[in-house]
Amino acid sequence: MTTLLQDIHYALRLARKSPGFTLIAVLTLALGAGAATAIFSVVDAVLLRPLPYDHPELIYAPQTLAKEGYNQPFSYASFKDVQGQNHSFAALSGVWTANGVNLQTPSGPVALKSVEGSDNFFDVFGIHPILGRTFRAGEDQPGKGSVVVLSYQVWQTNFGGDPSVLGRTVQLDGKPYTCIGVMPADFRYPLNASSAIYIPLSVRWGNSRGSHWLHTVGRLKPGVTRQQAQADLNAVMANLGRAYPDTDAGRRLQLISVEDGVNGSTSGALWALSAAVLAVLLIGCINVAGLLMARGVKREREMALRTAVGASRSRIIRQVLSEGLLLAVFGAAGAILFASLLLAALRTFMIHAIARGSEVHIDAQVLIAAVLISTLTSVVASLAPALRLSGADPNRALKSGGNTGTAQAQHRLRSGFIVTQVALSLVLLAVAGVLLHMVGGYRNANLRFDAKHILAAEIDLSPGRYEGRNIWADFYQPMLDRVAHIPGVRAAGLINLVPIQSWGSNSEIHVTGQPPYPPNEVTLAENRFVSEGYFDAMGIRLVQGRRLSPAADIASNKAGTMVVNQAFVKKFIPKGLVPVGQHIDDSDKADEKTGIVGVVTDVRQDLMEAPLPEMDWLYSELSAKDQGQMLLNSSLIVRTGGDPKAVISSLRGIFHDVDATLPFRTPETMDEIISDELVMQRMEGWLFGIFASLAALLAMIGLYGLISHEVELGTRDIGVRMALGASRGGVLAMVLRRVTLLLLGGVAAGFLLTVAARKLIASVAVIHFGHEGLLLGSLAVGLMLAGLLAALLPARRAASIEPMKALRSE
Repeated sequence: MTTLLQDIHYALRLARKSPGFTLIAVLTLALGAGAATAIFSVVDAVLLRPLPYDHPELIYAPQTLAKEGYNQPFSYASFKDVQGQNHSFAALSGVWTANGVNLQTPSGPVALKSVEGSDNFFDVFGIHPILGRTFRAGEDQPGKGSVVVLSYQVWQTNFGGDPSVLGRTVQLDGKPYTCIGVMPADFRYPLNASSAIYIPLSVRWGNSRGSHWLHTVGRLKPGVTRQQAQADLNAVMANLGRAYPDTDAGRRLQLISVEDGVNGSTSGALWALSAAVLAVLLIGCINVAGLLMARGVKREREMALRTAVGASRSRIIRQVLSEGLLLAVFGAAGAILFASLLLAALRTFMIHAIARGSEVHIDAQVLIAAVLISTLTSVVASLAPALRLSGADPNRALKSGGNTGTAQAQHRLRSGFIVTQVALSLVLLAVAGVLLHMVGGYRNANLRFDAKHILAAEIDLSPGRYEGRNIWADFYQPMLDRVAHIPGVRAAGLINLVPIQSWGSNSEIHVTGQPPYPPNEVTLAENRFVSEGYFDAMGIRLVQGRRLSPAADIASNKAGTMVVNQAFVKKFIPKGLVPVGQHIDDSDKADEKTGIVGVVTDVRQDLMEAPLPEMDWLYSELSAKDQGQMLLNSSLIVRTGGDPKAVISSLRGIFHDVDATLPFRTPETMDEIISDELVMQRMEGWLFGIFASLAALLAMIGLYGLISHEVELGTRDIGVRMALGASRGGVLAMVLRRVTLLLLGGVAAGFLLTVAARKLIASVAVIHFGHEGLLLGSLAVGLMLAGLLAALLPARRAASIEPMKALRSE
């Protein structure tokens, strides 16, 4: 212990004597270890920490596929058949999570997430409530489902954690429900639904086998494997296909584990980020090792004296490692601070992009990881200098003054360090550049509408309030009339699914009179319900025919009418055939088939795909029954002449005046919707950009240190060259030529490493060397220029050496 205290005291004195060296080493450790700690905390919370369910490895979500191969949920009837006929699941529950629910509280209406499940929903997860009970058998039957289970967050936020909430009647969507239970704090399904309530499943889209809307989740029986369960369910699906060939033929399913369903593509991105941060950590470790090796050359004489007076090799190694551990302590403190700042900056991204993003935080486990990472990095970086110094020949070191012997071998090793750092930096720069280029491409894509002045406001009406009423006349028409008179509003309209934000409500179609489509050809068209003003609000132009108009449609005939987009015409209407006047086979009666009255320009429904075929109907053409279902959940689209956010306060007042029970959900601009859709890509690009910048900075610091050290040790050689006639320009060129060779070696290695790691990189960005050649070349040139600039100062210092002073210094 006395020896250890002596070593620490000496290490502190050494740190005070060289504050510049200490600061650079500690910052390098803090940045590398801090970035690694932050990503470790994300990976731990999202991928490594078990899901908050009992034996989550037994929980699977059957994903059903249509005969053409695209995802197609269960119909309620087919779900009941599969639920009753399978032999693999201890519990298989239907789930619907697409709607919100309005809770009436003394302080006003509150918008919550609604999760509807069949009566065995909670049996799937094996989690018991902390208060009360969950659903009983049969409580998902019509007329028996007026019960609600609260999430812990809703119980705390909206009911103050009051245990007497059990048995209380609460108003949900204007209807009375009895509160029967409260779930534990860590239970959520889906995992991104923190403020949710759970109610029994209602058959909202009817019992038709052709109506596919229901998702499922289930728990396997003990001892049943995934492969056995998948084969069992596919056998049931095959039986249904034979029994109901028109709706179920050719359908199959695959089992997706709940872990895969939660993380999806996130896991690949997080492992890629982990690899990136390990690269930064490796660069930091190399940099610290280079700094310690450079200082070790200066300390060879000191260590030789220690050996000469009796110090053993183990004693010298312990001294050097003690100095490294002191750096580790300071580096760990800096790493914790940097990790906290990085996670705080990432919090908004993570909550929106990752299902368990809200669970990421600095805890005891993360703090221990930060200390271990910093310590390991420092020890590894200190080990090579410690071994080299402890094994130096004291006679040679004392005679040479510490500037010969192993110096050239050390320079070669440190040159290898620089090549490695440049190579890793280029890989990170390449990924960051491609990611940012990709995000920029999506943001600047031709969406077929002007997003700058569009605002979207979600509307979720309470069914109980409008039961037996005309929703259009009582809410939407007066609301739209008042919105149209807000100063600055150019147009306003409604749609059931906002472009970019929501898509995927579709149906298989066939144009009347056309030959049957080839087998297994996808014949889907997107379904949209709109109001008259929607097209003006989105800036959608008419190409052929006329727009939808209630007066014109009523005067025409009893058949429905719709407008289609240009993508629909391209896919379903043969060339030479006029689209206007064509019909689709959506009815057995010829005079009731929906007819096309107009063609409009495309808009992108999904940011990642080209415009899809689309059919638009008017809300006002729906039957009273269908209106009662469709109009409960819609979105208001408003186009303004200036900042769209300027009309939010006016919208709040109008919504409250027309329906005081309607919770006001803060509207989003279309630019915000686009940003939300790209939140994962933006986070990845942001992080890779930070890591690449850190890596490049550390590489430049290492390069600067290497050249400075070589100039310092080579002062006599440079002086001799200049005494023999070498010009200052020649010396400058000599140093920069060596730097250029190092940088070229690093860039070449970086490109090879990028090619070798493209499979891992593909989880976040696909690099096409043909398409991104200019970008990658520009990044390589930029990195080399940065390296030359970093070496310019020590190179100029070498060129300014006075020959006589250099020779006298020896």
